[in-house]
Amino acid sequence: MNAIIFGAPGSGKGTYSALLKDKLDIDVISMGDIFRELMKEDNNLGQTVKSYVRAGLLVPDEITLDILKQHISKIPKGCGFILDGFPRTLAQAQALESIAKINVVLQLVVPDWIIIERVSGRRICRNCGAVYNLQFLKPKVDEVCDKCGGSLYQRTDDNPEVIKIRLELYECETSPLISYFKARNVPLVVHTSDRLQIPPETVVEYFITELKKLYLV
Repeated sequence: MNAIIFGAPGSGKGTYSALLKDKLDIDVISMGDIFRELMKEDNNLGQTVKSYVRAGLLVPDEITLDILKQHISKIPKGCGFILDGFPRTLAQAQALESIAKINVVLQLVVPDWIIIERVSGRRICRNCGAVYNLQFLKPKVDEVCDKCGGSLYQRTDDNPEVIKIRLELYECETSPLISYFKARNVPLVVHTSDRLQIPPETVVEYFITELKKLYLV
């Protein structure tokens, strides 16, 4: 099964993808994580990606697609993947068709007020990257990571004003993509949240049930 997961910032894409990876034994390709890792490397590609990201620009499609191809080529035969953070534009969606066949689109629909509550309370460990939430996943000691003892911080774009802008941008970017895949008869599985706190396992089991109905798992 090759899938794409769509969801606004703070909708839980990373959490749900990781759980689906474990339950279905598939790979997760997160372009954001890949770019962050590349930026740590002292080579031409890493420096190129860093130059775009630091300038607040999107990494050009040509570079992004080459990186994506490399990662897909490393996936063992017979093992599928979930794409997180790609495609973001119609041009990318069209280019993706030449790289891999997409069997299903998973969409997380979460009201803006829930996302703002979730994301504004998010804290991240500077050392190991562990994620906490001041409302429902607090560290045992304030501002200290339970796992490694590192200090926690709030991302600069995790404040309500910036979140609202990111949500508007997501809506503009994603709506045409959903229509694009629908027009190509790619099945769409939608989960709509109506509560601030919902067990991740509940969402994942819903997706798995729907994927079984489509004979994809």
